[in-house]
Amino acid sequence: MKFALVDGKKLEAIKGATGVCPICGSELTAKCGEVKINHWAHKVNRNCDPWWENETYWHRSWKNKFPIDWQEVIHFDESGEKHIADVKTNNEWVIEFQHSYINPDERRARNAFYRKLIWVIDGTRRKRDVEQFEKALKKGTPIPTKSPVLRLFSDECTLLKEWSDCHVPVFFDFGDERVLWYLLDGNSKGSAYVAMIPRAYFIEVNTGGMTQKACNFEKFVKDINVIISEYEKYLRA
Repeated sequence: MKFALVDGKKLEAIKGATGVCPICGSELTAKCGEVKINHWAHKVNRNCDPWWENETYWHRSWKNKFPIDWQEVIHFDESGEKHIADVKTNNEWVIEFQHSYINPDERRARNAFYRKLIWVIDGTRRKRDVEQFEKALKKGTPIPTKSPVLRLFSDECTLLKEWSDCHVPVFFDFGDERVLWYLLDGNSKGSAYVAMIPRAYFIEVNTGGMTQKACNFEKFVKDINVIISEYEKYLRA
């Protein structure tokens, strides 16, 4: 956990400090060493949010691209269930940064809980994912339009297979500081549609609120989904 409440304020871990967990109210201690990233840990071994995973430098780097007030925000649903969102924007979009493998049932539960959810997936966790994705790109088929969309085959790429039925925005981060890969759509027949998106553009759209760029991005997604739908009809015919 990056933040604890210290005297009612969100603060990062400082050696020797203690704080309070914002979700369960129990005592936290600062863990500051040379091996793991500085973080807060429960003084008594407990897991107050079962969706939480140990944070990596990759997580922390992504969180730091957003305002502190947007990081590690407690999100409630109508029943009172609560979880800590990695980032929650001022437009109520939750961005979850996922490094480790996630069980499909938990993924679907998060999709339903957050309603407006964006996933950013660490595509470098398994070396084979980068190799498989690059191989899928080489074999991919561009949609015959001016859009930058490729049709790939997910049965040749584990990462695509795991996420192609997510039905919420999914972005793959393969460590290229210039771009992310946006998973636009996938289906049970083993195909998926992806588009390359500038990393800076993704960050600007999600930090700038409903700016012209954000509106343009929403229009881009809607237009692409129409193109994909028409292309699927063409393939079936």
